[in-house]
Amino acid sequence: MLSKNQAKTLRALHRKKARREQQQFLVEGEKVVAELLASNWSVQALYATPTFTAQYAGLIQQSGVSITECSAAELTSVSTLVSNDAALAVVNCPAVADNNSPSADKWVLALDDINDPGNLGSLLRIADWYGIRRIVCSPQTTELYNPKVIAASKGSFLRVQVDYQPLDAFFDALPANTAVLGAYLDGESIHAFRPQQRGGILLLGSEAHGISSALAARVTQRITIPAFGAAESLNVAVAAAVLCDNLRRIES
Repeated sequence: MLSKNQAKTLRALHRKKARREQQQFLVEGEKVVAELLASNWSVQALYATPTFTAQYAGLIQQSGVSITECSAAELTSVSTLVSNDAALAVVNCPAVADNNSPSADKWVLALDDINDPGNLGSLLRIADWYGIRRIVCSPQTTELYNPKVIAASKGSFLRVQVDYQPLDAFFDALPANTAVLGAYLDGESIHAFRPQQRGGILLLGSEAHGISSALAARVTQRITIPAFGAAESLNVAVAAAVLCDNLRRIES
């Protein structure tokens, strides 16, 4: 059963200020909490229904996490989800990795002020699908630990490293020959594009503003997705999926 203090603490983590101060965030729902317990992430506390605890008893024991059993109604009352009949975990934010330069032959997504949490979560999932293990975000990009980002990522936040830094500084630290592909409405068709090397940076801007003029000079190749209809643009996550798919196809 949830105490009033526990409920207050969990509801506080709905807010960015509390997440920053406590360096903790929420993970909600059966599948993603089960994935979390099987990972090496640091889980501070688990709140779960008897059904969840019975089904995942081995994982819970293996993780060594402190657990509070509660009803689905109690979970839902402190959850950011419309309903939660399984589990909610409080997770410690991991230390920021010191890893400025990407590995050779690897793709990295660079995000220039992506403000929508659902888009960032989808971008994490897309990166995970295509084996891209790192996303570098501008400081103005929406917060990784926003519950909507975590929910939209469907567990991919566990496998994709995300860090925030001024993108100018990130590009300054790259080796001189690193390819930086910029996604634009004009540019070379991704269908015809043939990279000169494996790996590089795929830079994506917001749907509303695109890549900022300050970063345009960093782009070594403008690429685009050819349109066959009258839509003005694509959602940034949809565009990223198409571009990543083509890049992987080209390299295979």
